Amino acid sequence: MKDKSFGNGYDLSLSIAFFKRWKTLLIVVFVVALAVSIGISFLVTPRYMSTAVIFPTNSNRISKAIMDYHYSLDFMDYGVERDCEYAIQILSSQTMQRAVCDKFNLLEHYGIDADDAHKYYKLDEMYKGYVDVRRTDFLGVKISVQDVDPVWAADIANYIADYYDTLCHELHHSRACDAYAVMQQVCADVENDLHAIEDSLRAHPQYAVSTQQLISDKSKELASLQTRATQRKVDMDNEVSYKFWLDHAVPADKKCYPKRIIIALLGAFGALVLCILILLLAERGRKEEKE
Repeated sequence: MKDKSFGNGYDLSLSIAFFKRWKTLLIVVFVVALAVSIGISFLVTPRYMSTAVIFPTNSNRISKAIMDYHYSLDFMDYGVERDCEYAIQILSSQTMQRAVCDKFNLLEHYGIDADDAHKYYKLDEMYKGYVDVRRTDFLGVKISVQDVDPVWAADIANYIADYYDTLCHELHHSRACDAYAVMQQVCADVENDLHAIEDSLRAHPQYAVSTQQLISDKSKELASLQTRATQRKVDMDNEVSYKFWLDHAVPADKKCYPKRIIIALLGAFGALVLCILILLLAERGRKEEKE
């Protein structure tokens, strides 16, 4: 009868004999490890996941969408890829994280000792492990939150989506204030120039034609600047939403972690593999001693 072997000379019959010899022990190890792994999986605190989905808007400036005919932006348009990436950056920022941690007192909720020297590092690691922000296939943004309390998970996800508008408004309001202050100063300078030209016209009426042209040009420039200043004031004074809601987060009725079947199988097969390795080493040791 031919030996069962592979092309490299390995004898398969040795492996078959090994498993026959230790079959009972291996079965016992597998069953015990499976039972222990199942028991351990029930000791792990379950976590629940809630998800909110939003679409960033196309225009971040209301004046662009409703006041300036030069722009072709529609105030009701969804955002493009760039807007989606901006939204993810804001939603994942440290500023957002601090706001969420303060709002829900996550330091206490996660059971981190307030006197721990590394409490903020631990809080940061847990937050990043439980809060996930990523882009969907169709330029939406999905905010997923895990927590031991399903209601908290939903509340945190919805708060992050809501606070996104607040952060966007703060960013654009600060910028619009600076721009408005600059535009006001420029308008004042142009207006002073216009008054000086008008005074020159009264003092030198012989240059009326050229001076009138200067007055006309300056008046148009001032009107354009005042229009732009008005746009910046609209951006500064009006708070609009920077997103479209698609799905609000709701409390989950089924845990997302742990997966007890996976834990049990990994534990059982891990113990089985470890047992096989120990037996192989033990047999090799005995064989070397006999030789």
